[in-house]
Amino acid sequence: MQSSDNRVEIVRYGKKDETKWNEFVASSKNGLFLFNRNYMDYHSDRFIDHSLMFYYKDRLIGLLPAHVNDNTMGSHGGLTFGGIISGFDMTTPLMLEVFDRLIEYLREVKIGKLLYKTVPYIYHIVPSEEDRYALFINNAVLARRDVTTTISMPNKVNFQERRRRGIKKAVKAGLAVAQSEDYDTFMSIVNNTLRDKYNTSAVHTPGELKMLADRFKENIKLFVATSSGNCILGGVIVYENRTVAHAQYISSTEEGKAQGALDLIFDFLINGYYKEKRYFDFGISNEREGRYLNKELIEQKEGFGARAVVHDAYELSVRKSVAKKLLRL
Repeated sequence: MQSSDNRVEIVRYGKKDETKWNEFVASSKNGLFLFNRNYMDYHSDRFIDHSLMFYYKDRLIGLLPAHVNDNTMGSHGGLTFGGIISGFDMTTPLMLEVFDRLIEYLREVKIGKLLYKTVPYIYHIVPSEEDRYALFINNAVLARRDVTTTISMPNKVNFQERRRRGIKKAVKAGLAVAQSEDYDTFMSIVNNTLRDKYNTSAVHTPGELKMLADRFKENIKLFVATSSGNCILGGVIVYENRTVAHAQYISSTEEGKAQGALDLIFDFLINGYYKEKRYFDFGISNEREGRYLNKELIEQKEGFGARAVVHDAYELSVRKSVAKKLLRL
């Protein structure tokens, strides 16, 4: 159903909409390849997809990657973040109308709560925080805040001395950095580290990462540091977007740690391969819904000159937001 007047209308995403959805993401002001259905749908069996498409005057103006669980809709559970993806013509008044219609829709399908993960500003082509204002107006409350650690590439802070020592150590040991497709070996290093430190394993299997890297060759890349004997001692999987190069997985062997393998890789990425990007992002260092900060982990990232950017998640009660709207009238 599309709009024939000035009312925002909502269509639930279906497979028939895949091309239209992907084209909109590619031309949006705050979208990234993670919102392409060829990425989102690789784990479609794990979530009940309830993504939405917003129309205004017969034009597609926004997308919401989402899933449902009982009477709750959430920004898609398979993604780190993902609020409303909008075009360059999205304005604040129009976003308020989008939220008014979204709340009506949630009531119609008997969903009582929305968990909404905003897209951090570093991924915006131009400012795109109309949704944050709409969340405030509709009485949403901050439910979670994670800290990701990011370098502003045009305004880089110098590496700490220990990171520079690590680079020198790696060079002296004869380590070399190169792009690789050996996801099996690298992910075994990742999973060994996760098992030993946290008794867990990576979200992605090696097979999934190889499949996704094949689908998104320009976006998903593995960089490794190897010894003179061509043994992988450490690596970083980078998710490359229009404005951000994001380190999705970071890990090294014990030998790699001793020889500064990761220091060498990050020097290569930050001061070489991705030097023209707006941002280089190391990812979050939080646990327990954002309430616990892993200081050892974030200090390593800050040692490369990265500083804090927050990932915010909001909880919107449909009943409370309706009451708030009545007070505004």
